[in-house]
Amino acid sequence: MELVAGCYEQVLFGFAIHPEPDTGGDPKEQKWTSAADFTHHAHTASLSAVAVNSRFVVTGSKDETIHIYDMKKKIDHGALVHHNGTITCLKFYGNRHLISGGEDGLICVWDAKKWECLKSIKAHKGHVTFLSIHPSGKLALSVGTDKTLRTWNLVEGRSAFIKNIKQNAHIVEWSPRGEKYIVVILNKIDVYQLDTASVSGTITNEKRISSVTFLSESVLAVAGDEEVVRVFDCDSLMCLCEFKAHENRVKDMFSFEVPEHHVIVTASSDGFIKMWKLKQDKKVPPSLLCEVKTNARLTCLGVWLDRVTDTQKSLPSTAEPSPVSKKQPKINKKEAGDVVQEEERQSVPDSEKCGLTGDSDQPMKANTPLSVKKRKMVGMLEKQKRKKKKIRNVIVNPTFLL
Repeated sequence: MELVAGCYEQVLFGFAIHPEPDTGGDPKEQKWTSAADFTHHAHTASLSAVAVNSRFVVTGSKDETIHIYDMKKKIDHGALVHHNGTITCLKFYGNRHLISGGEDGLICVWDAKKWECLKSIKAHKGHVTFLSIHPSGKLALSVGTDKTLRTWNLVEGRSAFIKNIKQNAHIVEWSPRGEKYIVVILNKIDVYQLDTASVSGTITNEKRISSVTFLSESVLAVAGDEEVVRVFDCDSLMCLCEFKAHENRVKDMFSFEVPEHHVIVTASSDGFIKMWKLKQDKKVPPSLLCEVKTNARLTCLGVWLDRVTDTQKSLPSTAEPSPVSKKQPKINKKEAGDVVQEEERQSVPDSEKCGLTGDSDQPMKANTPLSVKKRKMVGMLEKQKRKKKKIRNVIVNPTFLL
């Protein structure tokens, strides 16, 4: 197990964590040990995002690049250059795909084996501030500075629908089972139910929220511009407990489960990373397992678990680049809260830069090695077009994909 954290000082830290067995004694006395493992200084500006899968750690920065670090070999694995602006969010789906968002308004889907850009979508008119992938891999949500919440059909690589919201949201997150999702605007959290796509309640925090992490399908940990972490029930909207985690504001959080432990990790501007053991009763504050002092102003956090994950887990069809229309999406202007269907496919700027094989619907010549593969792809696209005609008269709802 390894903690990885980025900071304003352009460095990625890695700390190896050695869990101690639970002896059944006083939980306050149980401690895990940490040891500095590596520092990776690849960026030329502060780090803004980090994501982890079973092999790699990727970091995004204000220098507009994504750097890849091989956790098995402990070496730099290269950089991805496509965005024109700060990388604001990075999310792995399994070991096959990485999705990135940036201040240029783009969402990019990357092959995490060949490290090629499979699809580049102009997702928001302003910045992409956050994105989240549904557990099924068929849907993604994104929010941006254009005051919209957008649902993405990852099966076809296009926008499914757009919801206009009153303010710019800066966090969106699916619950572990994908039955609900939350949208964060300043210090408020709107809880949406997937089956109705409507707000079922709102949680209010005392300060602006900087990070959230689901502890279960209905329990959410919330951190903001303060030293305290609060645990809320998304159904009752009540605060279950709160605890002082740091001496300064909490910048990022991450939660995970290992045998006998449900752990939440917090990183703060005070330079500390702390690991907390959650109790079965979420009304009881967690106990401190371990803390690491970095002497840096931390910005983002991840946990690398050295274990085998499902390598077959991948996005349904974005694994193969597909031709798309050059037309811009048609968006009808509605009042805040209205849902607008978007049927036009998103444009793909600079397909050569993305490593796309071309945008022709015609199969390649028989003497080309890719001809069989290309014909299969064209056949698949024809099926998708026929399927689209069938559903065109159906009211759009994200549940039709699940």
